[in-house]
Amino acid sequence: MEEIQKQEPVLLECEKLWIFAMLIAAGGYLGAYTYTMRGGVFCNAQTANVVLLSMALGSGQWSRALYFLIPISAYILGAVISELMPNRVKRLNFLRWDTLLVGLEMLVTFLLGFIPDHWPYQICQVSINFICSMQYNTFRQAEHIPMATTFCTNHIRQVGVFLTKWLRHPGEAGHRRRFLVHLLMLGSFAAGGVASAIVCRFLGGKAIWGASLLLLVVFADLAHADRTTERELLSCKPAGH
Repeated sequence: MEEIQKQEPVLLECEKLWIFAMLIAAGGYLGAYTYTMRGGVFCNAQTANVVLLSMALGSGQWSRALYFLIPISAYILGAVISELMPNRVKRLNFLRWDTLLVGLEMLVTFLLGFIPDHWPYQICQVSINFICSMQYNTFRQAEHIPMATTFCTNHIRQVGVFLTKWLRHPGEAGHRRRFLVHLLMLGSFAAGGVASAIVCRFLGGKAIWGASLLLLVVFADLAHADRTTERELLSCKPAGH
């Protein structure tokens, strides 16, 4: 009797490594942008805001504490929407939610480039909190490897973990591959930050359009896949969901 071979799961375009590398480059770009041009903060994650909220509560600064609830709430809302929308979008059978999200991020960052530099920083900060939350919750695995695309702390940890495993077991190709993949993601995040710091010197607030350009490349590729090679796969869920 012939052995039944286990069928490999379908690898969707939105799960490919280069897509995640582009997205985390955009994340690094936005982090450097908000720090340089929009109030000296990092909007990609919420750890700092929770720490500042706790410090404000501990020192009795109630109004300051209430302020930090705004970006935290925007991040929570982004997660909620990114949980609710995929099934609704799937029923349209036109584009995948992942594709529409990248398009939305591209539009938001493009519009933020028109905000004058003297306007309140919070407009840009909260908007980026919102879209980064949705991106973090939507893009979860690249080629079956769990990933984060808006911050790099986990990638730093994983570089150390899989470097150690690779050195202990040099023959294990999987350890070497994961080490290199996380190193790539870390390098892509840093490259986005470097590019942002350079462009901000010349374009000021409009430098955010660099992130829009990165997102445009991703959106164009995902939209093309949705309407051509993966048109019959729109009902398939990306791994990790």
